[in-house]
Amino acid sequence: MSARGLIVAAPRSGAGKTTVTLALLAALRRRGVRVRAAKSGPDYIDPAFHAAASGAVVFNLDSWAMAPDLLEALLAEAAAEAELLLIEGAMGLFDGAGETPGRSGAAADLAARFGLPVLLVLDVAGQAQTAAAVARGLADFAPDVRVAGVVLNRVGSPRHHAMILPALAQAGMAVLGALPRESPLALPERHLGLVQAGEQVDLGDYFSRLAARAEEAFALDAILAAACPLPPLSPGVCALKPPGQRVALARDNAFSFIYPHLLAGWREAGAEIVFFAPLQDEAPPSGCDACWLPGGYPELHAGRLAAAARFRAGMAAFAVHHPVHGECGGYMVLGAHLEDAEGVRHPMLGLLSHASSFARRRLSLGYRRARLLGEAALGAANTVLRGHEFHYATLIDPGDDAPLAELHDASGHALGPAGGRRGQVSGSFFHAIAAEKKEITP
Repeated sequence: MSARGLIVAAPRSGAGKTTVTLALLAALRRRGVRVRAAKSGPDYIDPAFHAAASGAVVFNLDSWAMAPDLLEALLAEAAAEAELLLIEGAMGLFDGAGETPGRSGAAADLAARFGLPVLLVLDVAGQAQTAAAVARGLADFAPDVRVAGVVLNRVGSPRHHAMILPALAQAGMAVLGALPRESPLALPERHLGLVQAGEQVDLGDYFSRLAARAEEAFALDAILAAACPLPPLSPGVCALKPPGQRVALARDNAFSFIYPHLLAGWREAGAEIVFFAPLQDEAPPSGCDACWLPGGYPELHAGRLAAAARFRAGMAAFAVHHPVHGECGGYMVLGAHLEDAEGVRHPMLGLLSHASSFARRRLSLGYRRARLLGEAALGAANTVLRGHEFHYATLIDPGDDAPLAELHDASGHALGPAGGRRGQVSGSFFHAIAAEKKEITP
């Protein structure tokens, strides 16, 4: 393997990691470097931008949810045919969950396990010399995590820049780039993060502007030199068994949150994935033996989904004979009705009996360990899965279906039963990332 790797991380969320990562991908690809990307931790939105900027599929690498052999296999797959692999961290460099060393989900876990250096993005707005103290503190926090240099973001002026540089030099931190505070590079956001890449207008022009800015603002040769060769890796581990041999997968702006590593694993296991678009009033294609409704933004399209007669009838007919599963947004659509942000109730598929609301919001966020309470598309009873929840919607009627799974958080605290299953239909707000190695008994 000829690929080299580098992790783009920061002290906290919102520091500019995604902008810096996209700028590097765009600029290096323009130079002719075979560059690929990966995302540390659970995230659907950033990887879609990475894929658009790099021109290649982007996997998530999650040290909490993925066993070490799966993590290694996905890293090997991500680095295949690449000269440089850029891994964007989530939250702060050392932010994670759980109590098992090296399996917290933090980007630092990947840096330590695979010997990858870190490019630290510092938001220096409202700071000067203190930025050096923050960088030095992160660099010294763990002996097996090496910070190769920093990129300064939101620099207020040349004078502001000049105030920061001596302190960073004294701290022994190489400055490999700087972006000004007033930069027209921000992307629009909504309640779960950036507006999806597929909904952006003129994304190619945006990447061109990013590449040009990176050529001016970053020491690209030094950043390339800072990357380290990846260790020998073994590919070929499946994260989650496919729910069927020919899987109907909803894909449009309402249903877009499916992890690429799951699809890759299903295909590797011999399954065929057939896409259909509920927003275009399409039903699950004939010949499929399972249907999967991913998460996404059904709350923004509830009226169109309620009016999609062919989709609704097709789902009802499909569920009579075949397994159907819905994750998060897909789970909301499987229910009796969905209340949108204005409080308007829209009838949904009614394949499960719960009802959800986006008008009555409450954030649910975190890693989850799920034990299935009965056979479902996700696996047999007592199968244990690792994944996460990230949603603002609430259940305004829990319904009367049997629960799908028993949940625990990353620290092992019981969260109780969740989701629903009726016949061959199942769903929950839980997003599956990977199955654990073995089943457990209750």
